[in-house]
Amino acid sequence: MGKRLIQQRRGRGTFTYKAHSHRSKGKIDNQPLINTNETQMIGKITDLIHCAQHSGPLAEIQYSNKQTALIAAPKDIKVGQEIVFGEKAPVATGNTLALKDIPEGTPICNIESCPGHISFCRASGSAARIVAKFPDKIVIELPSKKQKKLSPECKATIGTVAGSGRTEKPFVKAGKKHHLMRAKGKLYPRTSGIKMNAVDHPFGSGRGKNIGKPKNAPRFAPAGRNVGLIRARRTGRKR
Repeated sequence: MGKRLIQQRRGRGTFTYKAHSHRSKGKIDNQPLINTNETQMIGKITDLIHCAQHSGPLAEIQYSNKQTALIAAPKDIKVGQEIVFGEKAPVATGNTLALKDIPEGTPICNIESCPGHISFCRASGSAARIVAKFPDKIVIELPSKKQKKLSPECKATIGTVAGSGRTEKPFVKAGKKHHLMRAKGKLYPRTSGIKMNAVDHPFGSGRGKNIGKPKNAPRFAPAGRNVGLIRARRTGRKR
């Protein structure tokens, strides 16, 4: 009987695939709630935090109504700086505004996919830009050049996430990459199935890079067998 495949072990949650959450300094949480009689809040950056679970630094913000928030820190902010959250806030680095109030072409990060939930541009050096504004939607361009349509009420932080030079420094040693991937709960090094032994993967063993069987998995195969070209649209020679 063969060993469990990677997707089986990852789904089971063995130690190799568990995220080391005890090293985390906090989670990038949702933006604070504003009372109905207020349109904006003043916050103060109390600390800049290095977290092994995130590629960029985190900024801890204390707002005037005693709420705290943790966001990906934009570039060029500092401890003690006051920021504004809400409507009619100045378009300045660190301030958080609704997308409808941000001029086109302004770099933004900590973007909400729906009001109250931060989803986009949280990694170091990432920033998006607004390319078009309509009454019912805002079109933004992500770092991948993909365009996305969002609600005008979604909020974003002005600026680019700090730590943009992270990818410029080489790892040099495999051990450095190992520790990085371990901190994030990732599998390293990755090996293709064709290079494994027969007991470790259905594509394992064989001579050279010869799989020896069709790569199309049965459409209703169980989880352990569902490897290869998952749900191919068609098979066989095109005639």
